[in-house]
Amino acid sequence: MFFNSVEFLIFLPLCFLIYWFVVNRSLKLQNAFILLASYLFYGWWDYRFLALIAFSTVVDYFIGLTIDESNSKSRKKALLFISLVVNLGLLGFFKYYNFFVDSWVDAFESLGVEIHRSTLNIILPVGISFYTFQTLSYTIDVYREKLKPSRNFINFAAYVAFFPQLVAGPIERATNLLPQFSKGRVFNEEQGISGVNLILWGLFQKIVIADSCAPYVNSIFDNYESMNSLSLILGAVYFAFQIYGDFAGYSNIAIGTARLLGFDLMRNFNYPYFSRDMAEFWRRWHISLSTWFRDYVYIPLGGSRGSKWAQLRNVLIIFMVSGFWHGANWTFVFWGFLHAIFFIPILLLDRNRKNVNQVSENRILPSLKEFTQMLTTFSLACLAWVFFRANSITEAFNYLNKIVADFNFNIQYLNIERYNVEMLLILLIFILIEWFHRNQEHPFTGRWKWFKIAGILIMLLTLGVYSKHQDFIYFQF
Repeated sequence: MFFNSVEFLIFLPLCFLIYWFVVNRSLKLQNAFILLASYLFYGWWDYRFLALIAFSTVVDYFIGLTIDESNSKSRKKALLFISLVVNLGLLGFFKYYNFFVDSWVDAFESLGVEIHRSTLNIILPVGISFYTFQTLSYTIDVYREKLKPSRNFINFAAYVAFFPQLVAGPIERATNLLPQFSKGRVFNEEQGISGVNLILWGLFQKIVIADSCAPYVNSIFDNYESMNSLSLILGAVYFAFQIYGDFAGYSNIAIGTARLLGFDLMRNFNYPYFSRDMAEFWRRWHISLSTWFRDYVYIPLGGSRGSKWAQLRNVLIIFMVSGFWHGANWTFVFWGFLHAIFFIPILLLDRNRKNVNQVSENRILPSLKEFTQMLTTFSLACLAWVFFRANSITEAFNYLNKIVADFNFNIQYLNIERYNVEMLLILLIFILIEWFHRNQEHPFTGRWKWFKIAGILIMLLTLGVYSKHQDFIYFQF
């Protein structure tokens, strides 16, 4: 089931009514209802993969209890190892089996050795990368004694399968979300209104921004060989806004939906394209994933401790692993490698914690220096996005090479079909809305609140008709 579908438009109000007016007298009933609703939500896509979630849930539930009850350090490590093998094994099989087989065969064929390909027609379960990392955070935190294991199976199963963020995050920590299933919940009007506002803003980001950019992106990347430089540059820019609107839109809908049910999820995006360097960008982009890798991979590797060489090694590992997490293609690994290259100079100069405050915090407009920094960071992000979007590394390099080789900034040579001016105007409006609300979670606050809500609704209803229904990009990860 997708957030931008008619089915969800029916599903969410029904869940809300049953949750608050039918099963509201019992916390156990509420949690059981959430679990059933979550399995229905996920099973709507493909019920066969519910067994995977159930299996991971059972394994980690009992491993968590056994780790807590064990007095042997070696046994605790062995149990944690089992959890890692089971969860990462399932993720690796469904997501990376064909990738490794193809890479192995291609490597031998480059040496002149013919090997029979034995790939499988494996369907990637939606959201497996997200809920796998969520269950892993539980067992790791229990092992580290940062969290007592859950002794209520329904609560734990509901935590793993919580439908608002099951498919594409935010990747919640057990220390934050799991305890919320043990506390009584009373409907809070203010929390509910903020949830609706976030859902509305998320739908705007998805339908008006991401889905409207998608046709241009597909047209340009599919036909890049016949495009001129300006068109290719705009293609990268359009994709930057497509993936941002798509993923931030999903996250905001997820957070808003959770609030309607009385839960608080972590913020996943914080206006990343206003970042002044790549270190700040990664504090604002996909926050739940970047902090997950920081806490469970980067810091255990040594983090920023030790020699500069050790720090550089850790940065390179964390970004390349992050890239590989996104998909079974060398393009994602190279995308991660590029971000490591962008980040390393900042680390060497000890400037990675320089821009921690909000840009132009007490001013309406940015300074020339801030504007230049934001433009540079956005340009680097767009450069890396080309590799993220391309079908292969070769295609990405050809795309970038054509920008340089055929550079012509004459707007009359623009090769983009219909509504180009309208799309640029929409993006400009979107940037201005975000800029003037960069200190807030969403734009529906302060003066002219209802005017802004009406404007967004009008754009959703009118501009949405120009974009076809699009699945969320991160469903494939």
